[in-house]
Amino acid sequence: MSEPRLPFDPIDRAGDLWEEHFGDATAMRLATSVMRVQQLMIGALDAALKPFGLTFSRYEVLVLLHFSRSGSLPLSKIGERLMVHPTSVTSAIDRLEAQGFVERVPDEADRRRTLARLTPSGRSTVKKATEAVSAIDFAITGLTDRQQADTYQLLRRVRRSSGDFPE
Repeated sequence: MSEPRLPFDPIDRAGDLWEEHFGDATAMRLATSVMRVQQLMIGALDAALKPFGLTFSRYEVLVLLHFSRSGSLPLSKIGERLMVHPTSVTSAIDRLEAQGFVERVPDEADRRRTLARLTPSGRSTVKKATEAVSAIDFAITGLTDRQQADTYQLLRRVRRSSGDFPE
């Protein structure tokens, strides 16, 4: 754990100032906290994955391919499942292909589509990388298992109400 940068919680302080200037700061405090926690988690996860030449977003692609029945998926499906723009998928696949973790192959069922297929090196790497992120509990610190489950359910409500998936 690193030294605190400030002798106070800057989000709390911003919330106090928000209330002085604009009114209720509940939503602002929560949004700012979520964004800060995301930064902390991405930093810790990327650090754990760095020895494998991965970022968390590329790791997610490898895991998704690992979970697929055949070890391959159309690039469009990868974007859909990870909820990212097609350009992000192309960039991730380019990097993973250059690393030898995936290969692009034509879809035998529909020659117009390209599949990303996990290579043996990719399969081995995703297993080792998973051990690394599991060892740091996916960068979730300071919460009990129950609190983690409760937080997931609360954030799931936000995602559902934003249209991530049907009611």
